[in-house]
Amino acid sequence: MTSTDFEKLNSKNPKVKYGFAKELLKTGAENPEQLYEDFDYWVKLMSGDNNVLKWTAIDIIGYLSAVDKGNRIGGILPDLIKILHGGALISCNHSIFSLGLIALNKPEFKQMIFNEFMAISSDRFDTDECKNIAVGKVIEALKPFVPDIKNDKNIIGFIENAAKSERASTRKKAEHLLTAVQTSGSVTKNAPQNV
Repeated sequence: MTSTDFEKLNSKNPKVKYGFAKELLKTGAENPEQLYEDFDYWVKLMSGDNNVLKWTAIDIIGYLSAVDKGNRIGGILPDLIKILHGGALISCNHSIFSLGLIALNKPEFKQMIFNEFMAISSDRFDTDECKNIAVGKVIEALKPFVPDIKNDKNIIGFIENAAKSERASTRKKAEHLLTAVQTSGSVTKNAPQNV
């Protein structure tokens, strides 16, 4: 990527701007090393005013954890955790996605990230439905970690509560994960997908 490419993110034309943001996400998922040298740029974008670009940067940070040879991810975890607990649903969901990838790629942060995920139960959102959606995202992010969570009473309690959610999709995700934990190992260890 060149600085000329990044200029597209400043384009007044939404098609150009958001089309390039989509391209960047694809690159981040498939070839994160191509974006790693611009690490500081993504961190800056993560605190910008444009929500779509902010969400793009949050996801890219998660992808970069796979190639973080300079151990730079640890320094921005507090920013991601602040977004996680900020009560803004879409930003929170992107943060969950990114933190899930970081837990997968940087095991030294796994337990701390799990603890932050559990703390979502105490966060305030605009509505209960928003909170239920965020809890569902956490359940998705935990799917690759069945061996790590199967003996963690705190996390199992969180999943059991989610299995009583009023939101059907959250309830189903939780039930599926509980089954996987009980049969231990039936969930495949795939990286979370951000949809």
